Amino acid sequence: MPDNVATSLESALSSALPAQAVAATRRAVRAASGTRFEPVFGFLSRAAAFLLVAAMVSIFILLTYESLPAFRKFGLSFITGSSWNPVSDMFGALPSIAGTLITSLIAIVFGAPLALGVALFLSELCPFRLRQIITTTVELLAAVPSIIYGMWGLFVLVPLMAKNIQPALIGWLGPLPYVGSLFEGPPFGIGILTAGLILSIMVLPFIASVSLQAFATVPVALREAAYGTGASVWEVCRRIILPYTRNGVIGAIMLGLGRALGETMAVTFVIGNAHRLHASIFAPGTTISASLANEFTEAFGSMYQSSLLALGLILFVITFIVLIITRTLLHSINRKLPL
Repeated sequence: MPDNVATSLESALSSALPAQAVAATRRAVRAASGTRFEPVFGFLSRAAAFLLVAAMVSIFILLTYESLPAFRKFGLSFITGSSWNPVSDMFGALPSIAGTLITSLIAIVFGAPLALGVALFLSELCPFRLRQIITTTVELLAAVPSIIYGMWGLFVLVPLMAKNIQPALIGWLGPLPYVGSLFEGPPFGIGILTAGLILSIMVLPFIASVSLQAFATVPVALREAAYGTGASVWEVCRRIILPYTRNGVIGAIMLGLGRALGETMAVTFVIGNAHRLHASIFAPGTTISASLANEFTEAFGSMYQSSLLALGLILFVITFIVLIITRTLLHSINRKLPL
């Protein structure tokens, strides 16, 4: 609405209406005059959304185009092969893919329960004065650079794993059938398990923070009703809080999984950076992101560069698949167990 029209309308109404009605009408007129910014706001919002989609599509197209030489030469054997020899231009991505998936799985197995425990403690058990301190500490963990985690892992966790944890696991679990092969070999300290443990610490603050925010959405009346019927804290957490916030908890875990899949520097310090497959999780290995960080600057030759970019494309696809699985899982839960 033009400003001169709005002014004229206010003047005309002021002579025909009481003072309170005039004030209310003026507020309505001024609010209506702000609608001239609506087209601009709509255009900027749509442009931001389309820009995000265009950026994702352009990344996918670039990675696909640059990785075509590798896939044309090796075909599916690039994904299933385990040889990585830049001298003879023979490349296989299976060790990197396996290392990425295994370390991320270890991170979620160890990190998610611990993060949910922290979030439930802060939500239900922690004293009020201590809650803010622990919450701030958890949030600060998310702000620590990944290279700091890597240095801490190399100088603190790796010696601890080599001297205490890995020898104990070899003695306890190594003789067992079937699972014993996962815990055999010399205790170097570096390896897949150590990288997964570092990632579990790194994903903990993300899962805990998002889960804590989800727990805060549970109505207070629902909590009080549960406690009023004699339910314990464990029963409230298991029967009220977790079912009510299952979507948020699953989203938090998948957010942590996405962080674990793409982590680079911390993993590079402790995983051993070896392009080979081994049954033991104590053995050195590598991940897609670690391979890219270590070798991209030294990649001479079109086939070498194309193979590394093909690794990036595979990581992109894995992340996209995780997103699809997450949305499918949430949709299935919402359909089967509506609240």
